Amino acid sequence: MGIQSAMFSGVSGLNTNSQAMSVIGNNLANTNTLGFKGSRTIFSDLLSSNVFGSGGSSQVGRGVGLSMVDNIFSQGTFETTSSDTDVAIEGNGFFVLKEEGNDTAYYSRAGAFRFDEDGYLVNPEGLRVQGKAFDPLDNTELLPADPTDIQVANVGLIEANPTTELTFTSNLDENSTPISAAVTLDPTDKTTYNYSASGEIFDSLGESHLITVYWRLTDDLTNTWEASYTVDNDVTTLTSILDFDSTTAGNQAMTFDSVGKAPDTNGDGLPDPFTTLIGPLTWGNGADPTNITLGFDCTQYDSSSIVIGRDQNGYSAGELTNVAINGDGVVVASYSNGRQINISQLVLSKFQNPGALKLAGANRYTAPAEVGTIRTGLPGPELGKVFTNSLEQSNVDMGQEFVKMITTQRGFSANSKIITTVDEMLSELINLKR
Repeated sequence: MGIQSAMFSGVSGLNTNSQAMSVIGNNLANTNTLGFKGSRTIFSDLLSSNVFGSGGSSQVGRGVGLSMVDNIFSQGTFETTSSDTDVAIEGNGFFVLKEEGNDTAYYSRAGAFRFDEDGYLVNPEGLRVQGKAFDPLDNTELLPADPTDIQVANVGLIEANPTTELTFTSNLDENSTPISAAVTLDPTDKTTYNYSASGEIFDSLGESHLITVYWRLTDDLTNTWEASYTVDNDVTTLTSILDFDSTTAGNQAMTFDSVGKAPDTNGDGLPDPFTTLIGPLTWGNGADPTNITLGFDCTQYDSSSIVIGRDQNGYSAGELTNVAINGDGVVVASYSNGRQINISQLVLSKFQNPGALKLAGANRYTAPAEVGTIRTGLPGPELGKVFTNSLEQSNVDMGQEFVKMITTQRGFSANSKIITTVDEMLSELINLKR
């Protein structure tokens, strides 16, 4: 009976080492699989049998068994790519994926994403990536809703937005030659004004127009300037601006103090821009009339007159030019008119017991109850940081796997020797009768 037990112990060793070799082979086969997490085999001895001798009761082992195949979720290295929708995770989080029409969540570390024909962000197998959508009315705020499929629905033109605010940030030269207010301003005669600058605006149809502002110093002692504007360089639209909100009663022009700054009218200690409402401007092309708040964030220093910046909130119609994922995991759609729209932000999931995740094929896992609490949220210190134009590689260490292969092979050979040796012993036993 003891000899046969030794044979069965050898058989158990063959079986377990064969399974271990299968795990090693799977690890090596997936050396180049994106986001792959290697596995290891954990052996345990089988229940021992009791034997009795002159010294008392003892135990003899019955061989070895496979305790479990354990997933190793260590961090893989990153590969830099040229795709704006490739994403890698640094940390313990997983991307969340769902099939169309199926609420079952799958989890993956492989971030090789793309957009399908319907504008959904998907993985190579067509599962849709989950994210928190932005409020379409406020492009900076996420909707208070559960994560959903990420989709860039507007793949054609986006509608134009008419300009309602235009601000010039400029300096007006303190050494400018004063021009009498009695002189009629003529846009075609540069001697009737000191400085001019233009700013682009848009009507409700997205057509571009030009507002040109003309400044002239009317009183050098009081640092007083006047301004007028034309639309689309049409001198017939020349209009004087005489109702700046930031000036004191009875003073309807730009007035600077002794250090070249605009007055502080609201008492916050900072110069206030000169602002006025112009319009309604009519365009003659079917677009809606437009009222524009025209602002001048001006100074009067001993320096050349110059417009440092122009800021307006309108834009023309635009077509989709690119969709990318930024460093915060936000899917951003860029349009030809310079408009960038936040579509959604990727969500990540983290598990209390990630070792209980079940492989589902195609770089996916499912989460049974054994994983414990699932924490799903936005990328960050807790769930992991995302890196764009990057992919996480397999965490399999080939050197370590080859060492395991050698030891597993030796273990298999040793157990096969046990069987052949026991066979020889049984042959000797049978030959005793002869």
